[in-house]
Amino acid sequence: MKKITFLIFSIILFSCSEKPVPEPDTLLDEKVMVDILFDTAILQASESYLPDKLTENNVRIKKYIYTKYSIDSTTYYQNQRYYASDSRKYRDMHKEVLERIDQLKAETDTLIKHEGVKGGLLKEKKLTKTLETKE
Repeated sequence: MKKITFLIFSIILFSCSEKPVPEPDTLLDEKVMVDILFDTAILQASESYLPDKLTENNVRIKKYIYTKYSIDSTTYYQNQRYYASDSRKYRDMHKEVLERIDQLKAETDTLIKHEGVKGGLLKEKKLTKTLETKE
């Protein structure tokens, strides 16, 4: 019972503090963090859809992100934790990521339809069916 009381008290104290997670040593701009979340989402989707392609091309998601944004794992995790501590801001960041994914999907669908007119209609049907089953 004492453990439960302590846990509840800790949660209340933690949630009431103004800044429960300290600002990272190297704070990434919110826009950069959204870009990182977007790239991570795309790479993870690619990895789940075609798992061998990333491996064949020697692409490791975390290493790619660290190199592209010139950060290290500590900076990444400190920023991830910092932004996640503000649930509203983090939710808005993820909404922006989803909007960008939807926009990319719409652009891709347009290209597929254009290719379908040229005779690649079968490819479009296969891809559409695959995307529908993933959703």
